Amino acid sequence: MIFIQGFGRVLAMLSVALMVIVTTVDVAEARRGGGGFGSRGSRTFSTPSTTRTAPTPAQPIDRTMTRQQPGQQAAQPAAGRNAAGATQRSGLLGGLGGSLLGGLMLGGLVGMLLGHGLGGGLGFLGLIVQLLLVAGLFIALRRLFARQNTPAYAGSAHARTAAGGNAPGFEIPRIGGNRQTPAPAAASGDEIGIGPEDLDRFETMLKEVQAAYASEDFRLLRQLTTPEAMSYLAEEIGDNATQGLRNEVRDIHLVQGDVAEAWREGDDEYATVAMRYESIDVMRDRTSGALVSGDPDRLTESVEAWTFLRRNGGDWKVSAIQGAQDDA
Repeated sequence: MIFIQGFGRVLAMLSVALMVIVTTVDVAEARRGGGGFGSRGSRTFSTPSTTRTAPTPAQPIDRTMTRQQPGQQAAQPAAGRNAAGATQRSGLLGGLGGSLLGGLMLGGLVGMLLGHGLGGGLGFLGLIVQLLLVAGLFIALRRLFARQNTPAYAGSAHARTAAGGNAPGFEIPRIGGNRQTPAPAAASGDEIGIGPEDLDRFETMLKEVQAAYASEDFRLLRQLTTPEAMSYLAEEIGDNATQGLRNEVRDIHLVQGDVAEAWREGDDEYATVAMRYESIDVMRDRTSGALVSGDPDRLTESVEAWTFLRRNGGDWKVSAIQGAQDDA
C-alpha cells in the first residue's frame, strides 16, 4: 500500500513536469522568431508582404516611436491584401478546443491526486498511457492548426511568384563573385524602382550594421541607421553589457534577398527587403571572453525583414528590423 501511494506521488510529479514541458515549448516557439523595432513610416503597423525569401509574415514592430493613428490596428496586413484572420492565429486550440484539452489534462491530474486515476479505474498503467496520449494529441493539434491558420496574403510577392509572377528578387553570391543576371523588373510592390545599386548597398549595410553592433561601434551605427533604430540597438547593447555579455557576430553571408515592398512618402523613400543570411552568432562573457551560448564553429541562418529609409535622395539608412515568424 505504501508502495502504491509513493508510486502515485511520483506519477503526479511526472504529470506536472509534462505540463510544464508543454508550456515551455510554447514559450520557446513564440520567442524564436523575434520581434521588431523601428519605423516603417505610415506602414509601421502593417505587415510587409511575404516573399520567396521570407514566405512567412514578419513579426510586428513592437518597439517604435511612431504614433498609431486613431482607428489603425497594429500588425494588420498592408492595404490591398486579404486581412481575414491575419491578427488571430488561435485556431481550434486557441478557443474551445484548447479549453477542452486543457481542462481534460488538468482534470485528469486532479483526479489522479485524489486516487481515481485519469480514467477512473483504469489503473496506473492506463493513467500513464492516457496522459501521454493527451499530451501528444495536444502538441500535434496545436502545431497542425498553427500552420493552417498562418495568414495567406492575397497579392503578396510570394503569391505572385507561386502564380508565375515576377516578384522583385535577388540572389547574392559569396564575396568576390559577380552578379550573374540583372535585377528583375520592378513588380507592383515596388513603387519607386529599386535597382541593382540599391540591392548591393543593402547587402553591404547588412554586414556593416552587424559588424558595428558586434564591435559596439556607436559612431558607425549612427551613420548607418536612423536615430530611432540606433536607440534600440544601443539599448540592446547596453542590456548585454549590464548582464556582463557581448554578442559576437561574424562571417556574415547574404544567401538570398528580395524586395517585399518599396514606396514613397513625400520626400522620403522606403524599401522593406527580406534577407536570408548566414552568420556565426554567439554570446560571450564580457570579461573573460568565455563562450556563454551559441556555436563559434557553426553558421546559423536567420531570416529578417529590414526596412531602409532614404530622405531627399540621400544615403539609405536602416530604419526598422523585424524577425520572420517560424512556420514550424
